[in-house]
Amino acid sequence: MEPIHKGGRIPKLNKAHHRYVFRLTDQENAKFLKLFDESGLDTKAKFIVSVIFERQIKSLKMDAGAVDYCTKLSQFFSQFRAIGTNYNQIVKILHTNFGDKKTVFYIGKLEKQTIELAAICKEILILSKKFESQYLLKKGSL
Repeated sequence: MEPIHKGGRIPKLNKAHHRYVFRLTDQENAKFLKLFDESGLDTKAKFIVSVIFERQIKSLKMDAGAVDYCTKLSQFFSQFRAIGTNYNQIVKILHTNFGDKKTVFYIGKLEKQTIELAAICKEILILSKKFESQYLLKKGSL
């Protein structure tokens, strides 16, 4: 016995039933049609799907903590540069306005503060490298 043929289309195995609608301006539509013609595909739906899923889309995930860390570190280094400028101005003022004994005394005090500041800066650099190696480079953020 032959199977009974009822006619009609053979049903698709994986039917597409999700629909998306978007609108284009005249210029966007002209560009879209040009790209569609260049693609050589037979339907616009296939063209849109191929453009969406075959192109590599890059996405960037921003970590708010890492951004905050970089912002604070940048602010710190701008303050550090300002301290360096002030340091130069103070040394110049000391040499022009005070005698040798007072200048040597105040520059000695300034040196002690500079040594403390250098130690703090070194500690910040060590902590920054540790943070970057343990947190930023592993997560690939920022």
